[in-house]
Amino acid sequence: MRRRLSPKSATGGGAATGELNGVIIAMDILPMEPIEGVCFLQGDFREASTLKGLEAALAGRQADVVVSDMAPNLSGIGSADAARVVHLVELAIEFALAHLKPEGALVVKLFHGGGYDELVRLFRETFRVVKPFKPKASRDRSSETFLVGQGLKRAGQN
Repeated sequence: MRRRLSPKSATGGGAATGELNGVIIAMDILPMEPIEGVCFLQGDFREASTLKGLEAALAGRQADVVVSDMAPNLSGIGSADAARVVHLVELAIEFALAHLKPEGALVVKLFHGGGYDELVRLFRETFRVVKPFKPKASRDRSSETFLVGQGLKRAGQN
């Protein structure tokens, strides 16, 4: 998550001081080396206690961006793997609906295959702008891709 990472202006003259006015919160199920300026929480996003820690770190603020690169351990059984990916993306959307600014963005990692079309449809129901994105660093043969949703739709808005 990122919250307003824009340079503060110096003494009102408009020149940037280079300081960031925001909070970066990282969460992973595995340990992570410390990064200056990043609040790290170790835990499983699917656990209520971990979500409470994340909400405490947000301290009542809404996020500008939520990025999820969560992926399940793949079993090789297509339908089971697809269901696990869908579940993780649904959790990320649920979190975004509760904690994202209305004009904010959600970026999720997913895989082409079972459940992909369902997730694109869910993103289109939730966000005003939806774009798939495959990073150049991703292997051509990899089914890994990212889906970006920006601007939460209000209830009843199409």
